[in-house]
Amino acid sequence: MSIAEAYDIPVARPPLVPPSPPRRTMGLLRRMVAMRKNAIDTWGPRSYEEDVIQTRFFGRNSFIVNAPDAIRHVLVDNYENYVRTPAAIRVLKPMLGDGLLIAEGRIWKHQRRTLAPAFTPRAVGMLVPHMIAATDATIEKLRIASGGPVDLREAMQRMTLEIAGRTMFSFGMDRHGAALRDFVMEYGTRLARPHVLDLVLPLSWPSPQDISRSFFRKRWTRFVAMLMAERRAAGKNADAPPSDLFDLMGAARDPETGAAFSDEQLGDQVATMILAGHETTATALFWALYLLALDPQTQEQLAVEVRGAGVNDASDIERLKFTRAVVDETMRLYPPAFLIARAAAGADMIAGLPVRKNDIVLIAPWLLHRHEKLWRDPTAFIPARFMPGTPPPDRFAYLPFGVGPRICVGAHFALVEAVLALAKIIAAFRVELLDNEPVLPVGVVTTQPGRSPMFRITPR
Repeated sequence: MSIAEAYDIPVARPPLVPPSPPRRTMGLLRRMVAMRKNAIDTWGPRSYEEDVIQTRFFGRNSFIVNAPDAIRHVLVDNYENYVRTPAAIRVLKPMLGDGLLIAEGRIWKHQRRTLAPAFTPRAVGMLVPHMIAATDATIEKLRIASGGPVDLREAMQRMTLEIAGRTMFSFGMDRHGAALRDFVMEYGTRLARPHVLDLVLPLSWPSPQDISRSFFRKRWTRFVAMLMAERRAAGKNADAPPSDLFDLMGAARDPETGAAFSDEQLGDQVATMILAGHETTATALFWALYLLALDPQTQEQLAVEVRGAGVNDASDIERLKFTRAVVDETMRLYPPAFLIARAAAGADMIAGLPVRKNDIVLIAPWLLHRHEKLWRDPTAFIPARFMPGTPPPDRFAYLPFGVGPRICVGAHFALVEAVLALAKIIAAFRVELLDNEPVLPVGVVTTQPGRSPMFRITPR
């Protein structure tokens, strides 16, 4: 029996179909211009219907891959042949350094082995009190603003940044949050959008944007070093168990070599976890709240579940089946990482097509999650498709955190945070939109909203 049946809540028919960008066919030059503003706008109808699309891009083949078997080949079976593209390295490295998202080969394997113990379910459970404290503080601030217009996009960014600070360093981000947000906004607005030269120049040839990025990186690394120094100055009882991610990562050792992270490597991991963690989760929570505001019946189903289950510690999360389904369906429709781009390090075959060295392979969760062959009602918001007892999607058709050896190491952390925060917010407030203008996604590093709509939140 579903939650709706158990509590006699009517189920919406037909399901909500949230607004999405038009699917337009573009020539190369127009696509290049559009890509800088919003990569999601560059995919036409074929991208949502065909298994593989091959095109030419500045003398190289480019493949959009939607076939699950081919995706498995690229991301699992032959993953070492597919590396970060030069454009992705240019865009990400100034913020993330040589951290886990950027590293390749032996360096990546060392980092992955060393970090994995810090993100096990047991380790994440230790961090849940930090998550609950930051979420409760946000809810209290929202209570003061209830009744009037509220920017929930900004509220989610502040909350997930606070969670990132508390789980990483055991201290809040009251003093440093504004500076950190300024870094993120500056980079996202000025430097994260790829220029045409970022796409065509060899990585050894700096583009004009790279010069600005290098100056940014110097300021950014100083800021991260300051946060680490402040955490170290706070000290820790040598006999006390780890209390945050900084403790866990500082104590981590490669299980094969026994090597710890150097201070520079630790700084890159801290930057990666704070930035990748807080921005993607904030984005997922915004889209979940937006969808629930558009679909009041589903919002009430979620509120009923939370009232019955409660949200006090990590064990409660296991009972929030429908809340988890809403998060999963939100990340299907609005995957925070909308694109996985890889360059072939050597020749290969994908779905019967020859791949040459340096060819580009694009696996876009945005396309994959809305593909006409892979999903029933692919553009509709139907959380029930992720409820226990329903047939699960193909493992290589649903990639909110990637798949294979390079799957996001913080996936469990992110899911716990998102489910917990969404449950507590909807338990506290009824959420409504104050205008009917559609909010369309913009694909620049993450799947961001094109505007921040105003919400009304009413205490329950």
